[in-house]
Amino acid sequence: MHLVQQILFIILAVTAIYLFSKKVIEMRRNILLGRDEDLNDNKGQRWKNMVLLALGQKKMFKRPTPAILHLFVYAGFIIINVEILEIFLDGALGMHRLFAPMLGGLYAFLIGFFEILAALVLIGCVIFLIRRNITKVKRLTMKELDGWPRNDANLILVTEVILMSLFLIMNTADQALQGQVGAEHYSTTDPFWITAHFKNIFSGLSVPALIAIERVCWWLHIIGVFAFLNYLPYSKHFHILLAFPNAYYSKLMPQGEMKNMPVIQNEVLYMMEPDKAPPTPTEPAEHKNFGAKDVTDLSWKNLLDAYSCTECGRCTSVCPANMTGKKLSPRKIMMDTRDRLEEVGNNINTNKEFKPDGKQLINDYITVEELRACTSCQACVEECPVMIDPLSIIIQLRRSLVMDDSNAPQEWNLMFGNIENNMAPWKFSSDDRDAWVNG
Repeated sequence: MHLVQQILFIILAVTAIYLFSKKVIEMRRNILLGRDEDLNDNKGQRWKNMVLLALGQKKMFKRPTPAILHLFVYAGFIIINVEILEIFLDGALGMHRLFAPMLGGLYAFLIGFFEILAALVLIGCVIFLIRRNITKVKRLTMKELDGWPRNDANLILVTEVILMSLFLIMNTADQALQGQVGAEHYSTTDPFWITAHFKNIFSGLSVPALIAIERVCWWLHIIGVFAFLNYLPYSKHFHILLAFPNAYYSKLMPQGEMKNMPVIQNEVLYMMEPDKAPPTPTEPAEHKNFGAKDVTDLSWKNLLDAYSCTECGRCTSVCPANMTGKKLSPRKIMMDTRDRLEEVGNNINTNKEFKPDGKQLINDYITVEELRACTSCQACVEECPVMIDPLSIIIQLRRSLVMDDSNAPQEWNLMFGNIENNMAPWKFSSDDRDAWVNG
């Protein structure tokens, strides 16, 4: 019987790891569809950002209550999964609590610590479910979350509740089995911190019944873990992994400093100083157009941002345009970018290469009205816990509208004309700029 379980476990594990790896490789390919961007400078600061922002969740604590709850769930997820190592080895080797004899009293300490974390995860997830579905926190109930995004969030929380419950029930049954005749396979350990106090709820059950409960919980727990692993790449919760590289590769330039376009800079330079112009004007191949129309015009970091977005809505909750009733939602910008990138990736999967589908990010996903509403205030960038930059995407899309499509409001065109003719946004020459002081 143990051999059959061992074989089934190995088949399940290999299948789960293969499917997960396949999807992750596909996502990496999608991200690399973006333009190249060199973000390998100042490695010391980048490592510091990763430790403080992704691991330490520094920016989460601007809002202490959800931050503490998130820390419970996050720490529980990370640390309890250390215990998955033992479960994995038990399944592959046909053992039970492989590390118990090796670690002695330390083993019960570790499992007891994991049980406390599991209880905190349970509490955190239940409160998050209440915040989303009963008290209905505004940023968690906005229109862009209708349908799959809201179901995704609830599904992952319910899954965590089930996995933690299975872990605790499994340990309770294990504690009840220890020392009983016919259950010699179950190693005797020191009492676990939580479940040892509840083992009496199984006092009336036979050894075979207890073994059945423990085994069913063990199998459901590990199957749930493997299912969760393969669900992650299809969910916003893949930020659990992507938060680390995204924080590492976040921009280091001062807030508000924007990347200029060398092609445009050179055009102005050659106009002002013609002697610096090359004999034969050339344009780099990567500049097929100004700004971005579709996801492949964005940089790979923009696309990594899109996959890293957890849809928490903190960016939208501080956006002045959104607060004044305009259609712009920085969270929706990231969600739309990710949806379009997935669509492009599926197109490549089907056709072995991208076949034009008549769609693009501008208009088909993100409207002109949304882009024009942005004030470039950087509030969304400042608020994001993992340094996602919706403004970078907005600026590149808006550049395309203005410079490729000549699509700008009349007020903007007047300003552009004044800057071109008067070197300032106002409709008078620089020579008259101080004329207001006269008289």
